[in-house]
Amino acid sequence: MIYLWNHNRRYNAFAPYFKELFGERVQKISVDAGFTCPNRDGTKGRGGCTYCNNNAFNPSYCHPGKPLEQQIKEGIAFHQVRYRRANKYLVYFQPYSNTYAPLERLKELYTTALAQPGVIGLVIGTRPDCVDREKLHYLGELAKEHYITIEYGLESIYDTTLERINRQHTYEESVQAIRLSKEYGLHVGAHFIFGLPGESREMMMASVQEINKLSLDSIKFHQLQIVEDTTMAKDYALRPDDYDLFSFEEYIDFIIRFIEKLNPEFIIERFAGEVPPRYLAGPGWGLIRNDQINVTVEKELEQRNTWQGKFF
Repeated sequence: MIYLWNHNRRYNAFAPYFKELFGERVQKISVDAGFTCPNRDGTKGRGGCTYCNNNAFNPSYCHPGKPLEQQIKEGIAFHQVRYRRANKYLVYFQPYSNTYAPLERLKELYTTALAQPGVIGLVIGTRPDCVDREKLHYLGELAKEHYITIEYGLESIYDTTLERINRQHTYEESVQAIRLSKEYGLHVGAHFIFGLPGESREMMMASVQEINKLSLDSIKFHQLQIVEDTTMAKDYALRPDDYDLFSFEEYIDFIIRFIEKLNPEFIIERFAGEVPPRYLAGPGWGLIRNDQINVTVEKELEQRNTWQGKFF
């Protein structure tokens, strides 16, 4: 029997979930609050994750030199051009590790964001080694009045991979951070990348069994993209055979087979990532956008008569 959730899609989709929860479209507004990471500032390492160049995905209005209020206002104006039906917004603290600061600084930023007109909640992107009970308790208190998501970049379940891409944390730290976040009543998301160096496609597919054990509410998937001005771009130029990058057709087939095994309770926020072609230092998919990817996935699910969690 197909798991239809409360809509007719064959996967647990993000947009219908929010429309059901809030009664209308809700749009994320990315902001850059000037955070850094413990593996950039020398606390754990230097240089950051080998694949990371935040300029490749930051919107034009999103800049740490601008006050937070201005970024939110410009972000709303930016999205109203395309999504005119959106009247409610989530402020997405996106670049780097957005809990990596003293609690008083976090309170200042988060309360400022929540005070802006139309803002009903926060999405806070961070690392699993940048939270503690004090911060999560505070976020749990906010969650009693607002929609609060904490979104962890896990990237892989394999410690050998995490070490190679300079994450400077283990998978077990990710598991513990998710468990702790759920204790405080937070909505928890996670982010994974497929195609990281040293991982075979069999390893990537096998990871779904471990991912299904996590106490997640939502999940994002990205195909690996080699971005300019990163350590990974230099490594790729020297050792391209270490990388098993997906073509578009290969990735669609892979992600269909992956989500067939995926916990059907997980809300899928995205199947793949977008990097402007000018930033790519390796193969890309041209100008294919996320909405086109979603349509392709849905058509393929229909043609194969399959769905998220069919083999869960």
